[in-house]
Amino acid sequence: MTMLSADQIRNVVKARAEHRTVSDKKVSDVREEMWKLHDKGELIVIPITARNKPVKVETLFGWEKRIPTDHLWHHKSCGQCGNIPGYPASLLWFMNQFETSYLNEPHQTSCTAWNYHGTGTSNPVALAAVAVRNWYRAYETGTFPLIHCGTSYGDYKEMRKLLIENAEIRNKVREIMHHMGKELVIPEEIVHYSEWVHVMRDRIASMSKHDLSEITATVHEPCHYYKMVPEDAIYDMNVNGGQRPAPPTALMLALGAKVADYSTWYDCCGFGFRHILTEREFTRSFATLRKIKPMVEEAHSDVAITTDTGCVTTLDKSQWIGKVHGMDFMVPVLADVQIAALAAGAHPYKIVQVHWHASPTEKLMEKMGIDYGKYREDFMSYLQEIKNGGKVEYLYEPHREMEKYFAVNKGQVIPEVDSKTG
Repeated sequence: MTMLSADQIRNVVKARAEHRTVSDKKVSDVREEMWKLHDKGELIVIPITARNKPVKVETLFGWEKRIPTDHLWHHKSCGQCGNIPGYPASLLWFMNQFETSYLNEPHQTSCTAWNYHGTGTSNPVALAAVAVRNWYRAYETGTFPLIHCGTSYGDYKEMRKLLIENAEIRNKVREIMHHMGKELVIPEEIVHYSEWVHVMRDRIASMSKHDLSEITATVHEPCHYYKMVPEDAIYDMNVNGGQRPAPPTALMLALGAKVADYSTWYDCCGFGFRHILTEREFTRSFATLRKIKPMVEEAHSDVAITTDTGCVTTLDKSQWIGKVHGMDFMVPVLADVQIAALAAGAHPYKIVQVHWHASPTEKLMEKMGIDYGKYREDFMSYLQEIKNGGKVEYLYEPHREMEKYFAVNKGQVIPEVDSKTG
C-alpha cells in the first residue's frame, strides 16, 4: 500500500496551518488550546516536568512530543493483566532494571473504551469522565500517566480532543468531577507505553544477552496507536522511510533483528471490537488469512511483534483455529517489550510468561540462544515450592502501592522508594 511519507504529510500540514483550505478546515494542534484553557482556569494540565526526565520525539505532523521516562503512573490494561500477564510484567521488569520511579495504581478503573468501540454502552460524557477520573489519580499522586493499552491510548486521545473542543461536555465532566471532590485535569501528553520503550530502546539494547541477528521479525502496527488521532503517533524518517510509525520497528532494529515487510501490514489484526463480539469467526479468519499467513509465507517471519493488548491476543489466540482447518502456518506473537525482555535475559516463564501464549515460542527462544528447557525446569520447581508454602517472588512489595494510595488520600507526602525493593 502506497502512502505519503512523513515529510510529505508534514508539508501538507504546514500549508494548512498557515492558511485555510478550500474546505475551510485548518490543521491545529489541540495542545495549544488546552494550555489556553488551563490559563483561563477551565481545566488543569498535568505538566511534564524535569523530574519526569522527558525525551523529545517528532510525531507524524512534525510536531514535538515529549515522552516522560520517570515518575510514572501505570494505567494498566484489563486484557493484558487478565490474558497476557507477561506483557505488563516485562515492562515493570525493565523499569526495575533502570530504577525508574513508578506507581502501579491499585485503584485505576477500566477506560470503558471497549463499550464505546463495540457500540455497546456508554456515551461521550461518561467516557470523558472516566478518563479524567483516572488522570486525576496520577495528578494527585504526583506521577504522570503511562497508558499500557492501545485501546485506552486511542480513546484517551479522542477524549482529550473532545474535552478541549466541546465546552458543553467539558462543563458536564467538570461538574461530575466536583461531585467527587476532584478537578478536571488533562495530561500534557497522552503517552503510550511503547513510546517509553521507543525512547529507551538504546538502553534496552545495551542490556542484550541474546543475539537477534538471525531473527526475522514482522511488525503489526495497532490501529488505535496510529490510525486514531494520527498526529500523535511517533514517526522517524530513519525508520521505514517515515512511511510508518517508528515504534516498535526501531526497537527491533536496535536489538539487531531483521524487520521484514509483508503485503497486508496496514490491515487491522482482526480484533475490531464490534465484530469480535458479534462475528467472532470473521475475526479469527481475518487474523489467520490476512495477517499470519502473509507474515509466514511472504516474510518467513520468526516472530510477529506488536504493541497492543487486542492485537497480541487476536494474532496469538487465532492460530489454533487455522491449525484445526489444516492451515498450519504458526508464528509466535509477542509484544515489543516481551521480546526485548527475553533478549535482556529476563526469565521466559516468571517474567515474560510465554506459557500464557497459544502460539509456540520454543523455536524462537532456541534461535535466540535461550535454554528454555532449563528455565522451564526452574519454573516448575518454583511452582512446586509455592505449593509447599515457599516464598512468592514479586516485582515489588505486594502492599507498597496500596500503602501509597492510602497515604495520598490522607494528604500525606509519598516518600521516594526504590522500584526494586519497595
